[in-house]
This record gives sequence, C-alpha cells and structure tokens, in this order.
Amino acid sequence: MDTNNKIKENVKQKYGQIAKGELKLEIALSSCCCSAGTGTRVVVDMSAKYSDNDKAAIPEGADLGLGCGTPAAFADLEEGMAVLDLGSGAGIDCFVASKYVGSSGKVIGVDMTEEMIRKANENKLKVNASNVEFRYGEIEALPVDNDSVDRVISNCVINLVPDKKKAFSEIFRVLKPDGKFTVSDIVVDGAISEKERTDAALWAGCISGALSREEYIGIIENVGFKNITILSEKKYDYTLESGGGLYSITVSGLK
Repeated sequence: MDTNNKIKENVKQKYGQIAKGELKLEIALSSCCCSAGTGTRVVVDMSAKYSDNDKAAIPEGADLGLGCGTPAAFADLEEGMAVLDLGSGAGIDCFVASKYVGSSGKVIGVDMTEEMIRKANENKLKVNASNVEFRYGEIEALPVDNDSVDRVISNCVINLVPDKKKAFSEIFRVLKPDGKFTVSDIVVDGAISEKERTDAALWAGCISGALSREEYIGIIENVGFKNITILSEKKYDYTLESGGGLYSITVSGLK
C-alpha cells in the first residue's frame, strides 16, 4: 500500500471510530485535531461557533466538533441552489445549508467513511431533511456530475486529502459556471518537520497534511479559480517543531 493510501486508511479508521463513539473527544466541541490513544487527545481546540440561527437546523448527534469554521455562513447560499459538502461527516454543515436552500434546493454530502454516512443518515431522519442526500465517495473522485452544483463547501477536511490539487480540480469540475466554493481549512506559516509530516495521528488530526497559506492558494489558482478571497482567519495556540503557527482560514473562489 502506497503512502497516500495508508494516509486515507488511517483517516478512515479514526473517523469511523469517532462516528461509532469508540474514540471520545476529551473536550466537548473540541476539534478534529487530535492524536490517537485510548481516547482522543485534543491538541488544539478548533471548534467553530455556529450562530443561534444555524444551530436550530442541527439535529442532536450531528455536531461531533470536527470542524474549524462555518463555511455555509460565508457561502452566499440562496433558495433553490444545489450545494455539495465535502467530507460531510455526521452532516452538520449539510443541515445548516439545507435551511438556506429550502425545499426547492438540494444538499449533497460526500464522505469516504461508511460509519459517518450511516450516522449522517440517522441524523437526517431526526429532522426530516428531505432536501439532503449523503453519498459515499472520495474527494479526489467525487460521485457528482460535471457542472451540477452552485456551491461547494467543506469544513476542515481538504487538509486530510493527500492530493490537494486533485481535490480542487474535482471541485472545479462539479461546479456550474460562475459557481463558488467556500472552504474552511488548516494552514501553517512554518515548515512541518518530516516527523510531523509522517505522524499518522497528526494526519488524522488535520496538522500533518496542512500546507502553507501560499501553497494552498497557489493550488487553487493553478486549478483555474478566480476571485480567490480569504474571508476569515484565526490563529491557534499550537506551535510546530519549526516554531511556525497553525491557522484556520475560510477561503472562497469562483469558477
């Protein structure tokens, strides 16, 4: 098994365990940034703060504290839109988006962890979200048609993907002309050491796979997106071995 597949399998295993409740977050509403053990040791609290209005759309059990932003709040969602959520987990951002697009719109959540898909569908039944659909698949090969969605959102997930250029190429493919992506993700402002880069727990914890802000934006530009904008930024209390910092950014771009 090559390195990229090993990374994916580790991520799938860890997030599958979280979905089944076999790994516990030690801090309520903590973050995806954690390391392995008998429980989940939180490295840094990246939990996002949803508005009271958005919280009203979230069923119990959908918020596993795995995000680092609130991309739906920045995505300019409107009634009737088709929205795709990448790495949808237990469905939290799908349910938030569903409120904005209404019954005439549609939200598709894609996740590569079967346990998360099952949990998301259980949560869907709690709120009768008929305009939400969950699909099993990988971000580098989305089970979504070309030019079929108005918006793509994602929350602290693309850093987990080994081939980020392929991920953003897939986002470009599925968006309609003039469609928009809004992604919350982790970036760094210093070098990630080889030890950190190859740490399986830190990969699953959103750190090892993070790029610098410049690399991240460069990939998006090279794929062909325009009007790329960093909408929000937050620095975390975490220091890399190189002394660099860890940030959450929410970034958008147009096809």
